Amino acid sequence: MKIVITGASGFVGGALRRHFKDHEVIGVSVRTSSDLSQLARALEGADAVINLAGASILGRWSEAYKRTLYASRIDTTSALVAAMKSVHVKPKVLLSTSATGIYESGVEADENGKLGSDFLAALAKDWEAEALEAQKIGVRVAIMRFGVVYGQGGGAMAKMLLPFKLGLGGKMGSGAQTVSWIHIDDLVRAVAYLIEHETLSGAFNFTAPHPLSNAEQTRIMGEVLRRPTFFAVPEFMVKLIFGEGASVMLDSKIVYPKALEISGFTFAYPHFKDAFEQILR
Repeated sequence: MKIVITGASGFVGGALRRHFKDHEVIGVSVRTSSDLSQLARALEGADAVINLAGASILGRWSEAYKRTLYASRIDTTSALVAAMKSVHVKPKVLLSTSATGIYESGVEADENGKLGSDFLAALAKDWEAEALEAQKIGVRVAIMRFGVVYGQGGGAMAKMLLPFKLGLGGKMGSGAQTVSWIHIDDLVRAVAYLIEHETLSGAFNFTAPHPLSNAEQTRIMGEVLRRPTFFAVPEFMVKLIFGEGASVMLDSKIVYPKALEISGFTFAYPHFKDAFEQILR
């Protein structure tokens, strides 16, 4: 297959490149201000386009950084779809990233769950809308709503693991907030699954079937590592450091992968403890 990936240099992009190493994988950088003809040539006849582009959501959300978050997602996706319009042999499928931040905080949700109204939800809605424009030119679109991605050597776990190994780990805020997460191996397998199953389109939650509280996650990590987990970070401290961006760490996202499971996909790591033990191995 010919697979084109935006954001190919990131943690998820790297895992996908390794998985599809026996295929033709092309990493592209989308610049909204540049000539789209070169991008169109890369897209010509692609079996799949995987759109991972986007600045890191973890950080302090100044108004300037909010504009960066928006442009790196919506504007680049718009440019990607615009380039597809000039392609003679259109890509068979566009798999475009979104996030569980689209859902209302604290409410259980499958793909038809209640959507939120905060900045993160609005960002995800606009991001998905741009990707779905590709349907108008006959390209199948699958939206991947990522939970927190855990794996070895990158992603959220790379930031969390060292403090826990040093016995300096602890819950974030009250610890009551629910974390919807996915192991990188299951994420990659789900991407391959959506490419392979040509009847599947629409939104898919890329989250393990068993979300858990931050406090429970902290307990499991301490238990497996045999380290204390007393160093909780107070909620006011998280908000002081990250401002509005603290919502990424403090809001509850209780999200279930109903669409993937109904389609027949099975998770290798449905439970966090098994996933964490595998990452340590």
